Amino acid sequence: MQTRASDDIKFTSFSLAVALLEVSKGKVKPFVNSFRAKVRPEQMPFNIVHGADGFPRVILTDLTGSSAEVLLYGGQVVSWKNERREEFLFMSRKAERKPPKAIRGGIPVCFPQFGNFGSLEQHGFARNRLWSLDSNPSPLSPSNSQSSVDLILKSTQEDVRTWPRRFELRLRISLSDGKLTMIPRVRNTDSKPFSFMFALRNYLSVSDVSEVRVEGLETLDYFDNLMQRERYTEQADAITFDGEIDRVYLRTPTKIAIIDHEKKRTIVLRKEGMPDAAVWNPWDKKAKALPDMGDEDYKTMLCVDSAAIEAPIVLKPFEEWRGRQELSTVSSSYCSGQLDPRKVLHGLI
Repeated sequence: MQTRASDDIKFTSFSLAVALLEVSKGKVKPFVNSFRAKVRPEQMPFNIVHGADGFPRVILTDLTGSSAEVLLYGGQVVSWKNERREEFLFMSRKAERKPPKAIRGGIPVCFPQFGNFGSLEQHGFARNRLWSLDSNPSPLSPSNSQSSVDLILKSTQEDVRTWPRRFELRLRISLSDGKLTMIPRVRNTDSKPFSFMFALRNYLSVSDVSEVRVEGLETLDYFDNLMQRERYTEQADAITFDGEIDRVYLRTPTKIAIIDHEKKRTIVLRKEGMPDAAVWNPWDKKAKALPDMGDEDYKTMLCVDSAAIEAPIVLKPFEEWRGRQELSTVSSSYCSGQLDPRKVLHGLI
């Protein structure tokens, strides 16, 4: 595997590296500190490269030729491609990549708050903090023949001032057989219990959002954030899009299908430990009002999130919560009947 620049760093099963950032006055100064670590010999190597934006990023590749890119800033997946180099994640053309701004696109980690469901900054602070490589992800078992990386975010004095709880937030990101799996874990390292919300905000790339349908959320209750969080029940047999949407669906199934007619593919979201699902698209007026989003970007994106919002997770001292999300794709043409989404939702595909 060749790196893309002379200062890129290649990692084999015998070495890893921690890339740290010093964020000072809006400037990002990367440096790398190598250390020895135990990794299974059959595990795929990964690279840390320094992008043009100055952010160190982990590059994962699997045997099928799929790839993923993960920023240490925010612990955020910013790219997921198949072997044909087709991108499955949306990234705003006007995304800001200067701390402490959050990056609009990819899969931001929302912790310890989702949206403005609380007194903290929008979606919490985890998405605009610097994460580190986790050399000891115990008790999570080592990954098998996957390309994976373990990241960790620990509470700092700055965090404790705004949210007075001490925690460790870990995230394993794995790529195997083209599937992107994320396993978040939160451990209470404080002396008292605390509660939190959590979400993986999946900015999915779609051909035309007006031609997309979401299966698996029909008949469910949801909070409508456009209607002061009034509670409604979904009446449609599938969610389709012809205007702004900002909802949190409650007690959702473990599988949701996002069917893109024009691209003839379905993204299947499987999740555990995150009972809710948020669905968001800003549509034209809101997109124009967002400084980090292109005016036409809303047409080619859709957020369908794995989340724990309605009932915050409660941890006693030294307890740990674990969630899981898997994203995969199925080639399909729903219009021509080649895919029955209910087969996807019930695990038959």
